[in-house]
Amino acid sequence: MVGNDIIDLNEASRASNWQRPRFLDKLFSEQEQAYINSAENAFKMVWRLWSMKEASYKLYTQIAPIRFYNPKAFQCTINKDLGTVKYKNFYCFVQSKITSNYIISEARLKKQKLNSEIIEFVSLGYSRQSDELKAKLIDSLGSKFRLEKNVFDVPILSNGKELFHVSLSHHGRYGSYVRA
Repeated sequence: MVGNDIIDLNEASRASNWQRPRFLDKLFSEQEQAYINSAENAFKMVWRLWSMKEASYKLYTQIAPIRFYNPKAFQCTINKDLGTVKYKNFYCFVQSKITSNYIISEARLKKQKLNSEIIEFVSLGYSRQSDELKAKLIDSLGSKFRLEKNVFDVPILSNGKELFHVSLSHHGRYGSYVRA
């Protein structure tokens, strides 16, 4: 099982006002806010933490398939490019990579190197980008796989016999996918 999330830093800068009152309080614990306040680049730390929470949430919903919104409950800790996220009895490792264009985070139950494939979209528009991302995933695996969603709306790959966990993410000009 795996979860990933990508943040287009230009899009986040353009579309978000993370410095507005109470924004950080709604999404981040005191410890996470301390990471933000002491970071060399607070903007990138905000979006790194957010991508860690999103990747972990995607992994969690593969284990306990229920949809909910409670990002503050997913508690992040960071040690260089490796982090951990805890939610109730759930615990996972999150590898993050920060570039000048995007932040990618990948959550797994065991420590593992980042395996997400990153694409820069040709298409404009959310629906077209989603289709482009799914097509790239299927192309990378061969035509014997189908991308489906289970009854809880979690994406899975099927070859007719087996099911494989997959995570897809896109934001702004960038998309990413990873197969467990």
